[in-house]
Amino acid sequence: MHLEKEENKTIVINKVEIKPGQSKMVLITISRLPTGTLIEIPVHVFNAKKPGPTVLLQAGLHGDEINGIETLRRMLEHNDFNIEKGCAIVVPILNIFGFIHFSRDVPDGKDVNRSFPGKKLGSLASRMAYHYTKEVLPQIDFGIDLHTGGGQRHNFPQVRYTAMDESSKHFAKIFNAPFYFPSKLISGSFRKAAYNLEKPILVYEAGESMRFDKHAIKTAIKGIKNVLKNVGMLPISDEADQSNSIHFESTKWIRASRAGMFIPKIENGSEVNEGQVLGYITDTVAKKSKDVVSPVSGHVFCINYQAVVNQGDALFHIGA
Repeated sequence: MHLEKEENKTIVINKVEIKPGQSKMVLITISRLPTGTLIEIPVHVFNAKKPGPTVLLQAGLHGDEINGIETLRRMLEHNDFNIEKGCAIVVPILNIFGFIHFSRDVPDGKDVNRSFPGKKLGSLASRMAYHYTKEVLPQIDFGIDLHTGGGQRHNFPQVRYTAMDESSKHFAKIFNAPFYFPSKLISGSFRKAAYNLEKPILVYEAGESMRFDKHAIKTAIKGIKNVLKNVGMLPISDEADQSNSIHFESTKWIRASRAGMFIPKIENGSEVNEGQVLGYITDTVAKKSKDVVSPVSGHVFCINYQAVVNQGDALFHIGA
């Protein structure tokens, strides 16, 4: 991943040059609100003089997933991208429209993360994906995409990588979140568009939408620094990391067998055994109750905290 040449490359985004040794914020113009207000994606570029990899650190692909946004905001505030070589491209909020509307999607209801690589004259989500694919993706060597659980689902800190991509698996292990595992590529996703361009992407998932989670943010910052240290962009500290990331070979959703009020009885991240009661579903008059039992042994890495559930709703995600 290291680039063997005397001087680092010049980064060009939206016709703006960021030469070796320079740091700039570049704005990618997307569209306007109905009021005429211009919407632009802010892209922070930190280009060191010495050659090295170019890494993308992004959040807010879904506008309501704010833990990743706060992670990169804190790192920018604390000057954590004072890198020694290579280039860090930092995008705290990709989906500006979703963020200002407290929404996962853009105003037309489409998911930007199902719209890649996008079209210049397509829907709003497709246009955002097009400009981002055109301006940012060609510049990078690999990237880290920060997400949270959707809806009422709470994700314990985890990293997902592309199964057939050994580089992404390597960086997932280096990130050292509590859990990491392979995840299938989804059509129209940012990760698949990057994979088609041979750009390894890690997806970090932690917390839930529209709520800050201190553990999720702290783990994300530490993990990003682990990766940047591994490729020589940040100095290696003397502090030894004693934690060991657990790798899942398989994952399984446990779904509601009936509708009712859902009461989980375990903490997210817990190790569980086959046959263990994880929670229960009850009716509103306390006449009928049904235990939710784990069919496998492993670790719970996602819990649905929706209080009222329907039959078939996903309740727990377990990794083995």
